[in-house]
Amino acid sequence: MGQLLFRNFSMLDPDLDAPVGGHEILIEDDRIREVSDKPIRAEGADVIDCGGRTLMPGLIDCHVHAVLCEVVIPKLEAMPLTLMTAHAMSLLRGMIDRGFTSVRDTGGADWGLRQAVDEGLIAGPRLFIAGRAIGPTGGHSDSRRRTDIGTRCPCCDALAFSMAVADGQSGVRKTVREEMRQGCDHVKIMMSGGVASPFDPLDSLQFSVGEVKAAVEEAEAFGRYVCAHAYSPEAITRAANAGVRTIEHGNLIDEASAKLMADKGMFLIANLVAYYAMKERAADFGMTGDMLAKNDVVIEGGLRSLEICKRAGVPVAYGSDLLGQLQVDQSREFVIRSEVLSAMEIIRSATTIAAKVLRKEGELGCLKPGAFADLLLIDGDPTKNLELFGDQGRHMAAIMKAGRFHKNTLH
Repeated sequence: MGQLLFRNFSMLDPDLDAPVGGHEILIEDDRIREVSDKPIRAEGADVIDCGGRTLMPGLIDCHVHAVLCEVVIPKLEAMPLTLMTAHAMSLLRGMIDRGFTSVRDTGGADWGLRQAVDEGLIAGPRLFIAGRAIGPTGGHSDSRRRTDIGTRCPCCDALAFSMAVADGQSGVRKTVREEMRQGCDHVKIMMSGGVASPFDPLDSLQFSVGEVKAAVEEAEAFGRYVCAHAYSPEAITRAANAGVRTIEHGNLIDEASAKLMADKGMFLIANLVAYYAMKERAADFGMTGDMLAKNDVVIEGGLRSLEICKRAGVPVAYGSDLLGQLQVDQSREFVIRSEVLSAMEIIRSATTIAAKVLRKEGELGCLKPGAFADLLLIDGDPTKNLELFGDQGRHMAAIMKAGRFHKNTLH
């Protein structure tokens, strides 16, 4: 691919408190080779004049569902894998169109989708996958109708493909080992009730301590980690004491469970936009009143959870967790969080903090020599106007992933 030299931009480095001018960045192949506040000499490089725009790292969303293409998840039971994959291709394309150059899928996406993106067969962000989300019988990953007995073949429909049910320590170990065999980057387990599942109360405790420890032990044996769907302080505390690394959602967290997370070096992945979008439009797609009532409970604690975690020193990464047709709201999370956090705090949640969640600090979410050349050129300063991340990427003049332009309007 050769060298590209970026000039004439305002550099939004998440390690700094505000954008700065007077810098140049040299890209070689898929990496950043040099960042300098002096002119860079690169005789053979193609020079890109950024026209004074803001240049920053590509965004990272730490909680997406590329294959959950219906707002009402049980509808996936009637969907073949071929149609699910076609929907996933469209959803992944939308994510990178919005400037998300890396995403962490927390239930559904498999190694086949990841490899298709890596090989350029699908336009999309770099994928970090969990495979099937795992829960106990009757838990958040068990979307069977009450008339269903037993389990279905996992190769027959999109619902069974994206969810797994496991009970007992031996059952959990076997299921986690299978996800490791399938090349997953992390393991997703369910530890409390959820909004989009039909029968489990929000405050239900899912998976025993022994089952959680079994999942953690097997994931760590493969050099991976466990992330846990959890809302309540009780579920968060159980997860933390059993060795879980990240909490997904955490809307109902309290001061004590936040302190425990901080003491153990854990991360929270918040995704407030999912609840706002469901409250506004999920009924249009068939979400039931019972589910929406649960949504009302967790939406009320969303912004408060960010404030609690900030006081406790828990790093909070960017997440969206949107389902199906609601995924167009992915970038709205920036604006929602601005009610309680500064613009730079939110930008770091989608760059440097998110990279730490992925264990890719220094490679993603930053502007450092040796990092992947994932870059955005934005028409304006997002630290002064977070809505520049919205409108489906309309304010992004260029989007680069691993040294290749996904979008380039500078010609």
